[in-house]
Amino acid sequence: MVDDRSGKPASEYGVVPLEVMASMSGLDFVRAIFTRQLPEPPIMQTVEPFDCTAEPGVVVIHSVPGLRHYNPIGSVHGGYAAILLDSAMGLAVQTTLPAGTGYTTLEFKISFVRGMSEASGTIRTEGRVLNAGRRVATAEARITDAKGRLLAHATTTCLVFGIDKGNAEG
Repeated sequence: MVDDRSGKPASEYGVVPLEVMASMSGLDFVRAIFTRQLPEPPIMQTVEPFDCTAEPGVVVIHSVPGLRHYNPIGSVHGGYAAILLDSAMGLAVQTTLPAGTGYTTLEFKISFVRGMSEASGTIRTEGRVLNAGRRVATAEARITDAKGRLLAHATTTCLVFGIDKGNAEG
């Protein structure tokens, strides 16, 4: 089955076994998710990303906010932006990691600049690594609309750690 928007295989959502992730470089792992050779994380069902790309230290995710993302006051909930920003920053960090290494978010800060609605159209989230050390990585991300206007931005600090390839548990 093929996705109508991207022409790629239709999305399959699931959790990749830790031993599979540990066996791949971070860049290969992220690219395998984006090309749907590996399942997409289940959280992404809520934002339905498409046209995702990964380069060392940089991830771009496109998505379209819809009515299903609205909060009680009639605009897109901040959690929608948070999922996209946290994902773009974390995956950008992942692209810099060697096989057998993972990360987890220690903290992130978001600034909302402009509201989103179902009329916003396609938005672009770009995550970029600022520094990738042996134990700590930092990154930033920005969400912009089709006119290039800034909608939200964020920064994160991630803990980098080794994963035992032979004894990985999920």
